[in-house]
Amino acid sequence: MDIRCSVLLAMLLAATAATAGSASAAPSEAARREIGALIGALDGSSCRFQRNGSWHDAAEARAHLQRKYDYLLKKDKVDTAEQFIERAASQSSISGKAYRIACPGQPEQTAAAWFGARLQALRQPR
Repeated sequence: MDIRCSVLLAMLLAATAATAGSASAAPSEAARREIGALIGALDGSSCRFQRNGSWHDAAEARAHLQRKYDYLLKKDKVDTAEQFIERAASQSSISGKAYRIACPGQPEQTAAAWFGARLQALRQPR
């Protein structure tokens, strides 16, 4: 594990310590599907993902978010897609800076807004 991953894990632990006493359960199968679909929506796009001032392609972003999600699962800190967006996909656990997403032909936006819109679309009846 490189030093940045170690620092990220330490920061995630510190950031989630405040909620350590709250009751939580493993995500439902529906929540796991939604979170997987959110991560997949980014990976399957031609969007770029900014974290801590650097732009990354969708595959790099997917890998980063998957690591954060896996960490939160191990710590029992993510039960819903909304918690995934809030705790893993919205901002850097190291710097606190908001993640941003830029997709071709669309205005740049916060990752929280982008993932929130994707979640709403997933939940729309077909």
